[in-house]
Amino acid sequence: MSSESSRSRPDALARSIQRAAEQILDAVVAVDASNPAVLIDGRSGAGKSTLAEALVAQWPRVGRVQLVALDSIYPGWDGLADGVATATEEVLRPHARGLIGVWQRWDWERSEPAEAHAVDPSLPLIVEGCGLLTEKSASLGDIRVWIESPLPSRRARALARDGELYRPHWERWARQEAVHLALDAPESLATHVVRVP
Repeated sequence: MSSESSRSRPDALARSIQRAAEQILDAVVAVDASNPAVLIDGRSGAGKSTLAEALVAQWPRVGRVQLVALDSIYPGWDGLADGVATATEEVLRPHARGLIGVWQRWDWERSEPAEAHAVDPSLPLIVEGCGLLTEKSASLGDIRVWIESPLPSRRARALARDGELYRPHWERWARQEAVHLALDAPESLATHVVRVP
């Protein structure tokens, strides 16, 4: 691959993420709430974290934005569904009801729960992670995003990010994502569908 073509892919991804961020932030402004909830779903390596970080960096209102990544909640490599259930019940539902939510970080090295984190219901909230858009969670998000990206791109990004730690678990995790797609049809629950290279 030439150096020019290797540069163009990250640039194309960055442009796609920036366009998506601008559209979503316009929707945040249109919601006209002080504490909107934005949910971002997509398969591993699709660009969820990158989009979430762009939204936080460019948030259109003054004040702090809370970001919760399901990678910090999933209880291990077989925990996609359990992590989503925890995020729905302990983060999204309290936030929607005006109550403080509390979730516990999963320590991947020790394979056990770690410290607890609070979610302030008065502040905006972005939650991102594989499996997030379900029938139960969708009603709790003002803006719901599904990110779609081709398998080769997703796999390359995910393995570049997490390296050899993730490689032996890629198929195991992908099977859980496939179950989520079949059961929940997340794209149909989204208010915004983002396609990235």
